[in-house]
Amino acid sequence: MASENSPLLAYRLLGDEGVAFSANGAGGPGGASARKLSTFLGVVVPTVLSMFSIVVFLRIDSTRPSGLQVLPQGYGWSLLYGSLLLGLVGGVCTLGAGLYARASFLTFLLVSGSLASVLVSFVAVGPRSIPLAPRPGPNGSSLPPQVGHFTGFNSSTLKANLGAGYAKDYTTGAMMTFASVFAVLFNGCTGIMAGANMSGELKDPSRAIPLGTIVAVTYTFFIYTLLFFLSGFTCDRTLLQEDYGFFRAISLWPPLVLVGIYATSLSASMSSLIGASRILHALAQDDLFGVILAPAKVVSRTGNPWGAVLYSWGLVQLVLLAGKLNTLAAVVTVFYLVAYAAVDLSCLSLEWASAPNFRPTFSLFSWHTCLLGVASCLLMMFLISPGAAGGSLLLMGLLSALLTARGGPSSWGYVSQALLFHQVRKYLLRLDVRKDHVKFWRPQLLLLVGNPRGALPLLRLANQLKKGGLYVLGHVTLGDLDCLPSDPVQPQYGAWLSLVDRAQVKAFVDLTLSPSVRQGAQHLLRISGLGGMKPNTLVLGFYDDAAPQDHFLTDPAFSEAADGTLEGGSPALSTLFPPPRAPGSPRALSPQDYVATVADALKMNKNVVLARACGALPPERLSRGSGGTSQPHHVDVWPLNLLRPRGGPGYVDVCGLFLLQMATILGMVPAWHSARLRIFLCLGPREAPGAAEGRLRALLSQLRIRAEVQEVVWGEGAGSGEPEEEEEEGDFVNGRRGDAEAEALACSANALVRAQQGRSRGGGPGGPEGGDGEGGPATALTFLYLPRPPADPARYPRYLALLETLTRDLGPTLLIHGVTPVTCTDL
Repeated sequence: MASENSPLLAYRLLGDEGVAFSANGAGGPGGASARKLSTFLGVVVPTVLSMFSIVVFLRIDSTRPSGLQVLPQGYGWSLLYGSLLLGLVGGVCTLGAGLYARASFLTFLLVSGSLASVLVSFVAVGPRSIPLAPRPGPNGSSLPPQVGHFTGFNSSTLKANLGAGYAKDYTTGAMMTFASVFAVLFNGCTGIMAGANMSGELKDPSRAIPLGTIVAVTYTFFIYTLLFFLSGFTCDRTLLQEDYGFFRAISLWPPLVLVGIYATSLSASMSSLIGASRILHALAQDDLFGVILAPAKVVSRTGNPWGAVLYSWGLVQLVLLAGKLNTLAAVVTVFYLVAYAAVDLSCLSLEWASAPNFRPTFSLFSWHTCLLGVASCLLMMFLISPGAAGGSLLLMGLLSALLTARGGPSSWGYVSQALLFHQVRKYLLRLDVRKDHVKFWRPQLLLLVGNPRGALPLLRLANQLKKGGLYVLGHVTLGDLDCLPSDPVQPQYGAWLSLVDRAQVKAFVDLTLSPSVRQGAQHLLRISGLGGMKPNTLVLGFYDDAAPQDHFLTDPAFSEAADGTLEGGSPALSTLFPPPRAPGSPRALSPQDYVATVADALKMNKNVVLARACGALPPERLSRGSGGTSQPHHVDVWPLNLLRPRGGPGYVDVCGLFLLQMATILGMVPAWHSARLRIFLCLGPREAPGAAEGRLRALLSQLRIRAEVQEVVWGEGAGSGEPEEEEEEGDFVNGRRGDAEAEALACSANALVRAQQGRSRGGGPGGPEGGDGEGGPATALTFLYLPRPPADPARYPRYLALLETLTRDLGPTLLIHGVTPVTCTDL
């Protein structure tokens, strides 16, 4: 984790010029090649020469008008020429950026001289007729020879050339269209990234790249516009369409045009090859594609990535097998457009994310220009070649999916995180708690965990209960910040986030430092969440004398290497969390504070869930898959306060409905689909069977809850007679009844629940492990009504003892008390 002494962004902002820096930010003479290229040599020259690559498409005809052959022609010869040129280019790039810069400057001078001669020729050469080489016709015949005309500056020639007038490409025989012409012409603008690709070789990339690119684009645009104007003003359409090498025919010295064409081809190839090799080397260094790009990691002692150069050389050699440049033009243009669309999309994402550190210096930049660039690139892709466009987008999607699956935490950050933050903040502000309605209620849980090693089943069960709501893992670290040199909570977040990832739960983590667990729980109840997403339900493990289990040792998701490390070298979770508490050892939370925490949550109008024996839950019910093929189970719901001696319609109060809602939510989870929901309706001693069941079934029908209803008699065991007055909830603890009577009531209620569990299995002890009896499925989980804690804190230990008696040997049990309405029957 970064501190105030950490290097800013792992880069040396102030340092000696020419000192090399390795990938991790440390400088050294042997780390990487020294940055030594200036703006002109590193950005302007490569960009200009790359953008002049359209001259490559001004072909050298196989014959001159006189019939004298210039070079042997044919597919094999073209492949040989291309391979020799590629070998020369690869040799220059392999020897390093310094030699590349000198070679680029030399070719820049040659291209500039050739270009100057062409421009002068437009003015110095008079009108002339230019015989064109005969073209092959049908059935092996030849078409009549044609003659092109160089008219000099003539307004009639310019007017005749202003229309479209598409014709067949004499090199491929294909009919040209706007899209195909754009595909060829667009290659003259694809060198705009040449300078950015050389960022690792520049002295001052932040200044050189924007300045050099703008200068190069402006210069190239001016030259292209001048050439288009002069060509359209002086050459008729026949000459332009039937002789791509017409510059030689009108030049004062034709060999200089050939030199310019070869030099442009050489420079464009060098720029593309060295730029591609740098990108390939960066991809290899990040291990994004594993062993596929492993050879591209190899560098020389001076830091030159010659392995990436050879890798790129091999890929280009394969492309040369295509033979004709116009055949590749559409595909190459589509891939370039994908790359440019991705750059525009990246800038658009940064602008929309409103990241404070994204401060572009280009004054005309806005999200409108980015969006226009993305839309324009996508439109032209499909106009040029719908098939190639669709294939390239599919390939980009597959690569993105592969990178997402393989890529670990990166040092350059994720723009998706910035976008998510921006959108989440915007919609959280629109999530108004004043507009909450009971029809859209959902559980938002705060699970307090002391040690996750002993609470892993409860952690997964709470994840199932949240039903698309907020789920927060809370932990209280005991301590006083005044007595500590630093906050001990901050370093713990990484371990808890790793726990969330390994357990595969959708939870946030909230940690706090407090002198006591109760005070820390109060902090978390008040401040956890944000805006309209705040916990409304507190979940606690049950306070009993059971020895905690270490589920990290038995859970397959937490299996670790013998040396205590995870894949990738990070520390194992077993080393980040202490071992479970030994039996009999002191606890961080007393029984008094435990019950007080429950009372505090109810005072804050939070629902409360106490979970006992979750470690005995069937493993298949806690999995992420469907439980359709697992052993059938029951989920029992007792929506009446069993610690009250009187029966009655307890299922219609807020707490009873909350129990029904939570049990129904659990049944909506795929792992619990096959479990059958049973609701036990407790009848008073004088209540006739059937009437209350009908009312309950009508309520369940209105709430769209599918459940089996069973009536049980409850109330006669509370005493010899009914009390004269109805007692409020909780008065059984501090009312007129004694401890012995309350204990007997709890034991009687426990026996009643166990009897119903045993009846479903045909007998046996309570809990889901009682066996597969002949009577039916076992009970996997029991929902019980949690009474309010007594008003007198002195009776907290007695209250906890009664809860222990009530849930003893029941297996996995959830004691729930709801204080907020969760469902309604009104539309």
